[in-house]
Amino acid sequence: MTRAQGTSHSAAVDLIAILVAVICGEPRVMTLRNGEALPSGPFELGHRSLQFGLRAWVEQQTHHPLGYLEQLYTFADRDREGAQSHRRTISISYLGLTRARDDTEHGWRSWYDYFPWEDHRAGPPKLIASTLAPALDAWAATAEIAEEQAGRRQRAALTFALDGQPWNEELTLQRYELLYEAGLVPEALRRGDAALHARSRKNTHAALQDLVSGAAMIADHRRILATGIARLRAKIKYRPVVFELMPPTFTLLQLQRCVEALAGRTLHKQNFRRLMEQQDLVEETGETTSEAVGRPAKLFRFRHAVLAERAVAGTKLPLARS
Repeated sequence: MTRAQGTSHSAAVDLIAILVAVICGEPRVMTLRNGEALPSGPFELGHRSLQFGLRAWVEQQTHHPLGYLEQLYTFADRDREGAQSHRRTISISYLGLTRARDDTEHGWRSWYDYFPWEDHRAGPPKLIASTLAPALDAWAATAEIAEEQAGRRQRAALTFALDGQPWNEELTLQRYELLYEAGLVPEALRRGDAALHARSRKNTHAALQDLVSGAAMIADHRRILATGIARLRAKIKYRPVVFELMPPTFTLLQLQRCVEALAGRTLHKQNFRRLMEQQDLVEETGETTSEAVGRPAKLFRFRHAVLAERAVAGTKLPLARS
């Protein structure tokens, strides 16, 4: 790692990539170490820029070239290092989008493996009502002040759509952070917080062996992944980045399934097609393809001219509700 010399207060700079593809209707993220880590590496003096360094590490570790790439966020929280850490790490994260034909390539994992409560395409996951809601309620009850208990329950209701609240797919990070604060994900127990362990022991719902809390990742990588998912879910509503994940030609159903996979929500078919027509984002190729059932479907392609036409106004691709 790159770090200051001759001082116990040194810091390392990590470059971390969230590389996303939609494969067979599932949002996938490229991982290392049997799914426990995102591609990453230290920023070195030989790298002419942060982005150059990240591309070099990703291509070396995954043998997958990076296409679309944007800087996401810089993480430098001291208490997220883990109890045994003797160094400070500054993590500079990037969100990358790519096209992959299938998931036989080693390393692709569904991001719902890490956040199973985020996939609402078939309705709210049962684990929210059966496991997470009771665990969060029990955690809220451990607060010593009534106002704090109420505040915790309100946060749980707003983020996890409890007590009649609507589901907001963009709150991915807030949901993970709430579970972290409540001690309901394995990463929270690494920091050696005695009070946190005490709360977890009181909370009978929080026994990790009984809690469906998603696959854990090293260091802060799952938090970084949650940040990337939230960014992408918001961005597909106003920028045509979804087409970075599509093949050159596609059907409107394939495009809809891609958006649904990313958002974790189902869309109304006719409303979605009407939006595509109104926004003039796609154009017909004049060709058709045979899908699993029904008559041949028209093939479309992205209108690249839209990038110049709407550079100022934005593309306005709202997520339709079913």
